[in-house]
Amino acid sequence: MQDKKVTELSGSQFDAAIANGVTLVDFWAPWCGLCRIQGPILEKVAESVVGQAKIARVNVDEAVSVAGRFGVQAIPTLLLFKNGHEVRRFVVVQPKEILIGAINSVV
Repeated sequence: MQDKKVTELSGSQFDAAIANGVTLVDFWAPWCGLCRIQGPILEKVAESVVGQAKIARVNVDEAVSVAGRFGVQAIPTLLLFKNGHEVRRFVVVQPKEILIGAINSVV
């Protein structure tokens, strides 16, 4: 179950959502076992970075064009954006501490 602090983005919302500030985006799919592991970790990250960064998710089955645009070939893939520009990329499940550290390094 998704925490309200983690925003689900559609393809049409994506560019506006990452345009300003720091945003961590999880590219995932409901059938992906590793994505189900990453989900609760993202919720904890979201609780830790309130006011510093936005945390969002993109379902690759529903936003194929966005995933393709960023070359997402494996999931989960997490992209960290600052003012619309990708600044960091993680592939496969990442621990909370790594993600919070990455966010803090660009805030």
